[in-house]
Amino acid sequence: EVRLVESGGGLAQAGGSLRLSCTFSGSTFRNYAIAWFRQAPGRERERVSCITSTDGGTYSADSVKGRFTITSDNAKNTVYLQMDNLKPDDTAVYYCAAIFGNYYYTNCHEYRYEDWGQGTQVTVSS
Repeated sequence: EVRLVESGGGLAQAGGSLRLSCTFSGSTFRNYAIAWFRQAPGRERERVSCITSTDGGTYSADSVKGRFTITSDNAKNTVYLQMDNLKPDDTAVYYCAAIFGNYYYTNCHEYRYEDWGQGTQVTVSS
């Protein structure tokens, strides 16, 4: 059974930084695409950023481009989301989601993600 565990959320001031971690386990496949989503109260869920293990390609939403960076450490089975220059609008619950398989994943922003973590709260004060 695939398990995704997020950590690193918390409270930050506007202009500050946080780093989220998504540690995954339980998949029998080495290839993956992993994405960070977020959802704020009253707003639709938004795909923030994603990465693939096969070609290393990444995607970032326009709302976070230039401020958030997604990276992976396959030796630690962990994907990170470095969030810099945080804004109050970044306040949300952040979720890690993944798909695993034998496929050569690319264009990670096009996939429907199957496995989800429980989420971690990020609050940015002005």
